[in-house]
Amino acid sequence: MNIKKIGLTALAGSLVATSAYAGELSASGSAGITFSGNDTGTEGNNFSMGDGVTFTGSTELDNGMTVSLTMELDDANTAGNVFDDRLIAIDTNGFGTVTFGGHGASTAMGAVDDVVPTAYGESYDILGTANDLAGATTGTSIFNNIGARGGDNMFHWTSADLVDGFKLSASYQPSNGTTDVEASTSFAVEYTGVEGLTLGYAVGEENAEGGTNNNDNDTYYIKYAYGPVTVGYQESQRDNTAATNDDEFEAMGITYQVSDDLTVGYHESSFNDGNKATDQENSNISAAYTMGSMTLSVAFAEEKNRGGSTLAADDVQGYAIDLAFAF
Repeated sequence: MNIKKIGLTALAGSLVATSAYAGELSASGSAGITFSGNDTGTEGNNFSMGDGVTFTGSTELDNGMTVSLTMELDDANTAGNVFDDRLIAIDTNGFGTVTFGGHGASTAMGAVDDVVPTAYGESYDILGTANDLAGATTGTSIFNNIGARGGDNMFHWTSADLVDGFKLSASYQPSNGTTDVEASTSFAVEYTGVEGLTLGYAVGEENAEGGTNNNDNDTYYIKYAYGPVTVGYQESQRDNTAATNDDEFEAMGITYQVSDDLTVGYHESSFNDGNKATDQENSNISAAYTMGSMTLSVAFAEEKNRGGSTLAADDVQGYAIDLAFAF
């Protein structure tokens, strides 16, 4: 008996037989100006612009299911396509939401690869990933965190309704035979059944190269919010088929909500690459102030041993000031 064929035929029949209510289409957007730099970077224009417009369309079927489409218009997208994120989400009305991401979808583990609280940016994000430290000949690429393999044309399922207090997620990145030699999956569970407490665990694969260079990753985290204070801690591991390529990531952070508009925070992390003798260490102090649709964010960051390097050029201090508007 071909169970898959029966299930797909039944689903197709239900969709054909079910009429749809009038759909809705909306647009939202953001724009901002960022000024950033570091003490070992090369001379240049420290200003940059961020912008994007997101179109969202949705419709509800007679059986209660909701189908929505999200497309982001963003010139920052590479490959010459003005559209960045492209997602179709099907809310099954009781059995979770299935999202198909043509581009920009997250894996179950990738969605929680660093959930430690911060007022503005993770400690390794503020200084950027560019090899712009005292010239390209000495600068080293930065480590960030550990996630799971994702890409274009992938599936992501999530539900917070099946078990009280738990959110369940799963994702599937199919193989395409070239950039993804083998398929990759990831799974995540999060518990929020106690007021203020969040516990989470996720596992994922990185099988893009296939064969002897696959990775099995996992992460766990805990967050607790009490009044205006939120604290968090997270650990992640990457287990490679070659023991020397095993990696570890650790992060912790705290935020304090001074008022309804102002939040300050501290975030720090470390990355232990199996091929490096020295850990990369990052920290940042940040603040974010919101006034209506405007947010002003500031962060000062310090990084030691970028990419596991002990070169003097890979000890960096920097800053970022971001003025953003939502509309």
